[in-house]
Amino acid sequence: MNQTPQTNLKPSKKAIFFLFLFLVLFLSLFLILKELFSPKSLISQRKIFSIEKGEGVFEIAKKLENEGIIKNRFLFLSYAVLKEKHKKILAGKYELSASMTIPQILEKFTKGDTAKIKITIPEGFTIKEIEEKLKIDLPNELEGYLFPDTYFLPIDFKAEDVVKVMKENFDKKIAPYLPEIERQGKSLKEVIILASLVEKEVKTKEDKEVVSGILWKRLKAKIPLQVCATIIYITGKKTTKIPLEDLKIDSPYNTYKYLGLPPAPICNPGLESILAVIYPKDTDYWYYLTAPDGKTIFSKTFLEHKIAKEKYLK
Repeated sequence: MNQTPQTNLKPSKKAIFFLFLFLVLFLSLFLILKELFSPKSLISQRKIFSIEKGEGVFEIAKKLENEGIIKNRFLFLSYAVLKEKHKKILAGKYELSASMTIPQILEKFTKGDTAKIKITIPEGFTIKEIEEKLKIDLPNELEGYLFPDTYFLPIDFKAEDVVKVMKENFDKKIAPYLPEIERQGKSLKEVIILASLVEKEVKTKEDKEVVSGILWKRLKAKIPLQVCATIIYITGKKTTKIPLEDLKIDSPYNTYKYLGLPPAPICNPGLESILAVIYPKDTDYWYYLTAPDGKTIFSKTFLEHKIAKEKYLK
């Protein structure tokens, strides 16, 4: 009688062992990845974390754990070494929170994505005003060439950081107009000096273009510019009413006393004022004044200007 051999359906002990090992490894890997890509907390309270020059990845990992930003320093170390990021960490002050994952934190460290502070420098600010606002010292010769704008600077910024970013922005903004300035036979220095006067004298784009045209005409005709803003720059007085004795101050910036432009800009003009000087509006006006309500009154003759002064400034 023929007998059919029965197949042994029971798994071998070896197979069971490898299956168990696979499950353990899979579960371990899952838990590691879960830990790696899960933040310590869902609360995104920000704090500044400092990495000093020469500080190694071990010290950084320990500090991160001690400051409550990560849960496990060894996981941070393992990931940093595995991804070869441990040698690419840059010193600086970083804005971190416990809601960030380890990969996110390391991404900041290796990109040098340090904490930033938002700084706005208004159009027409002088070097002195920038110094007072930022509590730094700046070279006076940069007056006029630090572009007014909104900047994001390192929270521990230095004077050279401010100069670099503002001067680079100035160069970038002015570059497209350099050929036109050269075509007109003017120098960049002339344009920026006159733009600084226009910036301080009037506010609207239209008024700036007209005033620019007046000042260029007066320069060409060798008539004193008589710009009140230059007297205010000399005296530092915050007033629109200038005493007669101030008009006699002996200073190269006194455009009532000396012909031509002042030796340097009196503020840092914005692009609107610079463009008004590059593209002035040609009119029949030779004089202007600013009324108490801020309106600019233009005159074609000295007599008209005198009447306007009697009407608006008395």
